[in-house]
Amino acid sequence: MSDYYELLGVPPTAAAAEIRRAYARLAKERHPDRYTDPVEKERAQSFFKDLTTAFNTLVNDTRRQEYDAGRSRPTPHTPEEIARDAYQSAAQALEAGQYQDRVTFLRTAVHHAPGVAEYHAALGRALGRNPQTTREAIQCLEKASHLEPSNGGHFADLAMLFHSQGLKLRAQKALETAQRLSPRDPRVLRLRAEIGPS
Repeated sequence: MSDYYELLGVPPTAAAAEIRRAYARLAKERHPDRYTDPVEKERAQSFFKDLTTAFNTLVNDTRRQEYDAGRSRPTPHTPEEIARDAYQSAAQALEAGQYQDRVTFLRTAVHHAPGVAEYHAALGRALGRNPQTTREAIQCLEKASHLEPSNGGHFADLAMLFHSQGLKLRAQKALETAQRLSPRDPRVLRLRAEIGPS
C-alpha cells in the first residue's frame, strides 16, 4: 500500500478536519458502487479498502503517531532485518487477532531467515490452529526442533500438535524429549497429565 498521506492527497502536517474532507471527497469520487465493470469495481474496492485504512489510521491520534514513527524508520535492507521486522509484525497481528496476517508475516520471516528456529516454531504454532495446514505446521515445528535440538519448547509444541491430531505415539515421543529438556515447562506438565505415561 502506498503512503497514507499520499493516498489521501494531504501533507503529513494535515489536521484531522483536512483528512476528513479529503476522505469524504475521495470516497465519493472512487466509491465501488459507481462502477459497473467488474475489473474497475474490484480496483475501486481495493482502493476504497486502502483509503479507509489510511483514514482510520490518520484520524486516530495514537495510530497516527505509530504510523508516523514507522514512516521515519529506515526501510530494512538485509534479509535478517526484513525477517526481524516481519516477526515483530506477526506479534502485533496476533494481538490484533489477525490470523492470516500473522501467518503471512511469519512466512516472510522464515523465508528471509531460514536458520532461525523461533521463526519456524512460531509459524508452526500459527499454522497448527488451522486443521487445513496441520501437515505444514508439523514440518515447521520439526524444522525448529532440528535447528535447536536442545530447546524443549519446540518438542512440547510438537507433542501438543501431535496430541491434538490423535497421533499418540508421535506425541509421546516428542513429549519424552520435551520432558528431558524442559521438565518444568507448564506445557510438558499439562501434556503429561493428558497423554499419560508412554
